[in-house]
Amino acid sequence: MLKFIEESTAYIQSQIGDFRPQFGIILGTGLGKLTEEIEVAFTLNYSDIPNFPLATVEFHKGKLLFGVLNGKKVVCMQGRFHYYEGYSMQQVTFPVRIMKLLGIERLFVSNAAGGLNPTYKESDLMIIEDHISLFLPENPLMGENIMGERFPDMSEPYDMVTVEKALLIATQNGLEGIHKGVYVSVAGPNLETKSEYRLLRMLGADAVGMSTVPEVIVARQMDIPVFGISVITDMGIPEILQKAELSRILEAAHKAEPTMTFIIKEIIGSL
Repeated sequence: MLKFIEESTAYIQSQIGDFRPQFGIILGTGLGKLTEEIEVAFTLNYSDIPNFPLATVEFHKGKLLFGVLNGKKVVCMQGRFHYYEGYSMQQVTFPVRIMKLLGIERLFVSNAAGGLNPTYKESDLMIIEDHISLFLPENPLMGENIMGERFPDMSEPYDMVTVEKALLIATQNGLEGIHKGVYVSVAGPNLETKSEYRLLRMLGADAVGMSTVPEVIVARQMDIPVFGISVITDMGIPEILQKAELSRILEAAHKAEPTMTFIIKEIIGSL
């Protein structure tokens, strides 16, 4: 795996020259608007990068963008990989390890999630302060230990200084529907039953999704601070549960995109 990572990184560096990104960004389902704010210098297709997985979900474009966002150099994944696509956890997190070798200092991750907290509503944003992984028994750190500690500490997986900065930005700019909460990850791709939603809420989760946690675990293993944000695209409240429709989920994500984009852009500009 380390050989594959180094080969992919070498190819990318041959394409971008001395461009050194400060921040890595992973965009979730329906959340590509942030790329419009990036002054793009280089665009690489996943399919052109040796050993790189391919995004199989139709609304994940499969491009790696290098450019400037609010005065800072970034590398942005326009489309991520999911365990439910049949990839191993090592493949899902492959790009995070490459970002580390490219020089990123922080990682920003976004996702579309179902709301479990009854005070949330569709198109709200949840700043992730902690997570629960239900990918068990799978873990991206299983197998040979590379590029970090064997037993990394996870007492603070998300950088709390950045979490508070995001909440302050929301307050100062009068942004509504911004919360702080716990994200739980499941394998997918099916959505949950009423009883499963009830169980996840009992576990202490405020939102549920099918991504993010593997990338965060690997980032923290390599000592990369992480900021995570979820867009609430549907509500998983058993008593009022509606049949999930992809079109409605994507519509809710698009509605929240401008606010999410603003928060991430402001944070990056302040660092």
